[in-house]
Amino acid sequence: MDNPARSTISHGMAQRFDIIVAGAGLNGCTMALALAAHGFRVALVDMQPFEQLKDPGFDGRGYAIALASQRMLNTLGVWPALGGETTPMLKIKISDGRPGEGPGPHVLEFDHAEIEEGPMGHMVEDRVLRPVLIDQCLAQPEISVFAPTAVTHSTRGPGKVTAHLDDGRTLDASLIIACDGFRSPLAKEAGIKRNFTDYGQVALVAAVGHALPHNGIAHQFFIPAGPLAILPLPGNRSSIVWAETTANAKRIAALDDKEFMGELRLRFGDFLGPLTLDGARFTYPLVLSVTDRLTAPRLALVGDAGHKLHPIAGQGLNAGLRDVATLAEVLTLARRRGEDLGAADVLERYQRWRAFDVKTLTLATDGFNRLFSNDNPWLRTGRDIGLDMVAQSTTLRRAFIREAAGLTGELPRLLQGRVI
Repeated sequence: MDNPARSTISHGMAQRFDIIVAGAGLNGCTMALALAAHGFRVALVDMQPFEQLKDPGFDGRGYAIALASQRMLNTLGVWPALGGETTPMLKIKISDGRPGEGPGPHVLEFDHAEIEEGPMGHMVEDRVLRPVLIDQCLAQPEISVFAPTAVTHSTRGPGKVTAHLDDGRTLDASLIIACDGFRSPLAKEAGIKRNFTDYGQVALVAAVGHALPHNGIAHQFFIPAGPLAILPLPGNRSSIVWAETTANAKRIAALDDKEFMGELRLRFGDFLGPLTLDGARFTYPLVLSVTDRLTAPRLALVGDAGHKLHPIAGQGLNAGLRDVATLAEVLTLARRRGEDLGAADVLERYQRWRAFDVKTLTLATDGFNRLFSNDNPWLRTGRDIGLDMVAQSTTLRRAFIREAAGLTGELPRLLQGRVI
């Protein structure tokens, strides 16, 4: 439902906003909060009821929030509201192996102590982060919520774009920001081309309890069918993101909980002691979906709408939050100069700023998945040599740690923990 305090809109008259954000997922809510914090009037539109978005039930997901992303969430007031329900990632261990054999002898370890800034990231569960973002959007007077409703199409006029909602209402703004997922209807409507690859893999996602503490260590175990990530959660719990071939994932997903845990133990091992399933299990098909541009006339794409990546490095949400920080800065500075927020030259600044980073991250995640998701003996030998080379080089380790922490490249002010 619409926010009752800010919803007195006639169906026969368009209401004017500075910016319309389509999609109230994690990226959409953060985008709206970042804009509102800098004085923009924002319409936030989503097809689901907001209360349902706030409490969708536990779906197994957790996010590795990089240090730079944490700084932005802290600046926006989101991080303190999480109430400490986060877990610092103090180390990341990467290893190669096979099911039932455990990790091989070549292990690469990244320790946060090798950089000065602190933990390279924190794990946050979806069921913790999402309600906080939604509550803050509802409490922000600069944000008007329209839900449940969807943007059916948009039209352009002099100096504006109009969003036509499926309940008959219309909203005018200088710009629409699409946070509407990797099948973005708004991107499709604008004729933005999308490159789509089905990896033939499915992520099996769950949380598990274990007898021994994880000590803030995240594990990335590469096995031939796909990577297994073991990510620390509060207490003696971990989030599991386990990529399998589509056929094998379907078989495993159909097992009962006891049989499922038996399959997981073959890959997980016993280094954290006996395991128990903590909650329900879920599956997510893994695809690569990248657009050739992030902008069109009076339209900007953010997050999965522009780039959905393999979760191999846990950078999907961080890439979206980097979009948010970049676009918020471009638009804030444009307004201070008196520019039209939806003008082509303004949006081109966002496109240029994000293009190289998105391309690099796409190639890296896609390449790593293809390199490690196989049992080719020549590639395995090459992987092991590469792991050893990085392990023996302080310079390379620090570079990888800073990349994982989101501290490389030209950082927008919000990712530095500063207001724009």
